[in-house]
Amino acid sequence: MLTIRDPVHGFIRADPLEAALINSRPVQRLRFIRQLGLTYMVYPGAEHSRFSHALGAMELAGRVYDALAAKSSGRLPPGPNAVERRAVRAAALLHDIGHAPFSHSAEELFDQGIDHEEMTRRLIAGSEISAVFARHGGVLDARRVASLIAGAAPPRTAGSSDDTEPGVDRLLSQVISGELDVDKMDYLLRDSLFCGVRYGSYDLDRLLDTMLPIEDPATGTWGIGVDEGGVHALEALVLARYYMFTQVYFNVISKALELHLSRWLVAEGWRWPSDPESFLAHDDVTVTSRMRASGDLHARAVTTREHFPLAFETDEHLAPRERTAFAALLPRLDERFGRSNLLESHSAKDPHRFGQGNLLVRRTDGTTVTMERASHFIRHLQRIDRYRVYARPEMRGAVEETLREWWRGK
Repeated sequence: MLTIRDPVHGFIRADPLEAALINSRPVQRLRFIRQLGLTYMVYPGAEHSRFSHALGAMELAGRVYDALAAKSSGRLPPGPNAVERRAVRAAALLHDIGHAPFSHSAEELFDQGIDHEEMTRRLIAGSEISAVFARHGGVLDARRVASLIAGAAPPRTAGSSDDTEPGVDRLLSQVISGELDVDKMDYLLRDSLFCGVRYGSYDLDRLLDTMLPIEDPATGTWGIGVDEGGVHALEALVLARYYMFTQVYFNVISKALELHLSRWLVAEGWRWPSDPESFLAHDDVTVTSRMRASGDLHARAVTTREHFPLAFETDEHLAPRERTAFAALLPRLDERFGRSNLLESHSAKDPHRFGQGNLLVRRTDGTTVTMERASHFIRHLQRIDRYRVYARPEMRGAVEETLREWWRGK
């Protein structure tokens, strides 16, 4: 048993399988990938890594599983040795191992058009992770864990003794990726702590206490829901996510630095290998060392924080027709001032997707309703949708004046 002290969740204890996975190269590489990319250039405390987030997600996966199992009427077997519990904890631990340097800032630079999710699948299928499962997994293998991360039905092989219902793994996959998953449950608390803000706080204990498996009466499928008493705790998580995006993840300076980084990576011809073994050699440290040695304007903008200043930003909640209208101005702006003299950012995010995911609430009388029906607040929370334009310092005023004139006449 491996014991790790975590600033968010206290002591995290890992069994032999989890300890071996933690010590593997794909997971250890996450020590050198910052959780929030270049946000540490704005919030100095945001030096935390995806490694600590992976540990936190694993710990929460176990706690969420225990909460669901206690109310599953035997559908989920209880106890730390249940294969379903071990599977969901391993999936949470491994869910981020395919992230490229600086995480989402450079997602589009993978060879062969793959993304970090496909790289995660390839790393889990690779010899090192597969060997760990063969040595310590028992009846649990790497393929089932990969299927939980992907949200797919688990693979079946001839003669397999695994009689788990596919519906159980569909339920467990929501623990990893869904509207109430351990990924966001951990990163909100962790990012808030390390950035030194309070926006990401919510009542985790109350939320866990009210979570339960709920069968959708319309489809017969099982999903993660909450008791009616947990609606306000879930609202608090959604509001925390909303504020973290508006105040931290979409911070005006952080977005400028990300755009400079992207311009430099493209100019330098960076590509993340699609081969898992070659991919493991790339992290924030290897890229930053090259960036610091570069004389490129965009590289210097990041390393010295001499970024293009903000020239113009729209409201935070553009209507669809406004978004379309502003996007139509950008080609004209590039033509007038030159694309190399501008940086353009489009920050868009739904604070929740309960309308799509159909997360259910169980009322005190035993009936179920969607979260959108149960919460007046959720129904009226708007999508974040904002454009920003940055310009070279000597052009900032002219760009601002031009956009104000165009936007007034939209």
